Amino acid sequence: MTEKTNNTHIAFIGLGNMGGPMAKNLLKHGYNVTVFDLSEQAQQQLADAGANTSSSPQEAVKGAQVVITMLPASKHVKTVYLGDAEANELTSQGLLSDLPSGTLVIDSSTIDAAEARKVAKIATAKGIDIVDAPVSGGTAGAEAGTLTFIVGGEDSAFNRAEPILKAMGKNIFHAGSSGAGQVAKICNNMLLGILMSGTAEAINLGVKNGLDAGVLSEIMLQSSGRNWTLEVYNPYPGILEQVPSSRGYTGGFMSQHMHKDLHLALQAAEDIGVEVPMGAQATALYDEHVKQHNEKDFSSIMAHFDSSVLNQS
Repeated sequence: MTEKTNNTHIAFIGLGNMGGPMAKNLLKHGYNVTVFDLSEQAQQQLADAGANTSSSPQEAVKGAQVVITMLPASKHVKTVYLGDAEANELTSQGLLSDLPSGTLVIDSSTIDAAEARKVAKIATAKGIDIVDAPVSGGTAGAEAGTLTFIVGGEDSAFNRAEPILKAMGKNIFHAGSSGAGQVAKICNNMLLGILMSGTAEAINLGVKNGLDAGVLSEIMLQSSGRNWTLEVYNPYPGILEQVPSSRGYTGGFMSQHMHKDLHLALQAAEDIGVEVPMGAQATALYDEHVKQHNEKDFSSIMAHFDSSVLNQS
């Protein structure tokens, strides 16, 4: 257990595949952390690492100078902060009704930018500093403390959040005002969905024409088709070790989360009348894919082109 060397009290709400490791890294950097999650097992794992546990979000934030949330979707963020998933104003059940002026709120969930701005407007009116800080880097980055944080919010709030984010991540970007972090994140994840779908499609084309998937991957890595998915997250089983495709497409970033982010990107595009035809095509592929492989890693889109890969990994 790391001895606490930082007097900052952080409440961390949401201890899933990403949130749990993030909270542990705060403990490793000496922060005083109180956690909450609906899963008792998740809370116990953090207690074993040195965190204080709580029975509710309201209890978790008592005495905290900083609140961090890592939640699945917009409705969960609105329920926690506003007290109602459908609310556009603060209710007495929302955390923002309890937090004192001067509290720093960091929401690392990936949600609709418009919803992030609504929550930020209410928080700011109460004198609460708030940033949206979605992440990139996956569970491996969360565990290693090398996440990329893409932050939206006022300069003063960003400056307060940055040293805390550095305890959990390696690259910290200030994208702009409230909601900007969410916009940048969904742009990134839309491109990632396109790249993963295209990489799986290209590998399948080669394999079906008699090429070895590993040889083809290396050729593309050294050619103009090189991309992140080929380099560190190959969707074909057995090409790279310690990636989801080589362990039954488990762990990593679930298909349902990629599906959600792609739809957030389409909604953002629709809101301002921007065409995203490749994003729309990737979304259509994941619309079908999640019907059977919702909890598989998003690289399992490979199975859309060749279902036999599910038996190879």
